[in-house]
This record gives sequence, structure tokens and C-alpha cells, in this order.
Amino acid sequence: MGIFDKGTAKTKQSFFQKLSRAVVGRSRVDDDVLDAIEEALVSSDMGVDTTLKVIDMLEERVEKDKYMSFDELVALLREEISKLIDLDGTEEVVPFDFSHKPYVIMVVGVNGVGKTTTIGKLASMLREQGKKVIVGAADTFRAAAVDQLQVWADRAGADIVRQNMGSDPASVAFDTVKAAVARGADVAIIDTAGRLHNRIDLMNELTKIRNVMRKVIPDAPHDVLLVLDGSTGQNAFQQAKEFSRATDVTSLAVTKLDGSAKGGVVIGIVDQFKIPIKFIGIGEGIDDLKVFDRQEFVTSLFTPEDLKK
Repeated sequence: MGIFDKGTAKTKQSFFQKLSRAVVGRSRVDDDVLDAIEEALVSSDMGVDTTLKVIDMLEERVEKDKYMSFDELVALLREEISKLIDLDGTEEVVPFDFSHKPYVIMVVGVNGVGKTTTIGKLASMLREQGKKVIVGAADTFRAAAVDQLQVWADRAGADIVRQNMGSDPASVAFDTVKAAVARGADVAIIDTAGRLHNRIDLMNELTKIRNVMRKVIPDAPHDVLLVLDGSTGQNAFQQAKEFSRATDVTSLAVTKLDGSAKGGVVIGIVDQFKIPIKFIGIGEGIDDLKVFDRQEFVTSLFTPEDLKK
């Protein structure tokens, strides 16, 4: 069983149930089959625009080879969707760039998506690689967020910088980056407030955090990681849109995929926003944050063996 099977099981089951019903007894791919594929992809929350790209591609291929088998159809889906989410033409996702020391990650996202948990799991992943990690509790508006981050930092064996509730988030970020340099940390991870305030406020706050960090490290942050809840489907699209407008998001972490039949959102967001996914969350455990592997993810969604069960 691949590491992503747990995260894609519900999406895959829903997709293949719809697809199987559409093709039972048919010897060729016709308009009804294409309609069923379109419905299955949209219901997995891939998004209408991305789904239509896939359907257009299928129509072209079916026109050339009307008697494509079901297995060939699924293999073609897998191949074309892999292309959609391959933004840079490389096979391997490089989650961290240790040519920067400290490597500074600013983590953004709304409350409730698993942002603080993701930071804790990231810190644990890095500690297992032998890296020295410091986290900054710059979400100073919620006591629960700071306390939760402290618990995760303790579990991961990471240092934490925190201030009093209501402190200036930029001040926490500044102190964190300064401490990372002074203590020789390999990575600094900055949590930020996840309030759904208006975009101008969000932009100003994130810009201020960036600016104060750059007083210490001129090219910080090296990664702006947006955390999205994969189970929310179209809401995740909207959040990606808002945060992309408010700041320069450079990568994504998609959480809570294991409990959802909306795994197609991963494909749609990468295709629409051209932002690479670095991590996906497939469970509650500290080790259930995985580096995203495009090929393995798509293979886990579209496996011909499923058709024979």
C-alpha cells in the first residue's frame, strides 16, 4: 500500500463507482462515458476549469481511437492529470532548501485548516533529519494557537519563540529569525494569524512580517507555505485565491485528505494557481504529513487494478 493510498481512498472509491456505472456493458468511449467522467471529476472537487481541460484532452484522443478500453482510458487519465500538476518538469519535489541557513518558512492560512498542526509535523520531520528547528508563535491573537504550538514544538524537540497575547506578530517574527541566527538553527518556521479579515489588513500584516524578518535576513522568507484543508473542496480554492492576492504564496500543504472524497481539489488548485504542493496531510499522527510526490499521488487515485475488484 502506497503512502498516499490512505489519503486518496475515499476520492478513488467515489470516482470509480461513478465511472464503473457509466461504462458497464459499453464497448467504446462515447459522449455518455465522457459526461460521466466529467461528473466524477467535478464531484471530486477538481474544479470545472481543470475538469474541462481533462475532458477536452480525452475527446481528442477518443476521436482518434474510438475503441479505447476502460484500462486504457484510466491510464490516459492518469497520464494527462500527471502533466497538469507537473509545473516544473521535474520528478522530485524538494521540500526544503538548506542552502539557506536558517531556511525561513512563513506559514499562512485560515483558522481551522490544520496550520499549527502542520507546523508541528514539519518541525518533527526536520528534527528527524537532524536539523535544528525554531518556531515562532506569531499568531498572537489566539491563546489556544500559541499553547498548541508550544505542545507541538515540545513533541518535536524544537525551540519556540513566543510573546504575550496581543503582541505585535511582526515583533515575534523578528525575534524568531534573530534567535535562529544567534542559535545556529537550520530552519525557522513562523506561524501567522489565520483570521478571515479583509484582504488589505491581511496584506499589510503579512507584508510587515516579511519586512521585519528582512532586517535580519534580507531574502527571508524563503518559502511562504499556504495550508489548505482538502476536505473543504471549493472553499480551499477560494482561500488559495485570497492568500495569493495578499502575499506571494510559493508552496502549498493540503491537510485532511484522508477523511474526504474531495481529493481532486489537489489537482485543481495546482492547475489553476500554478503553485506547487509540497506536503499533504493524511492523518492525525505526527508522521502523517508527507512530502508530496506527484506521480505517486496520481497513481494512487487512478489505479487500473481498482477496476478489477
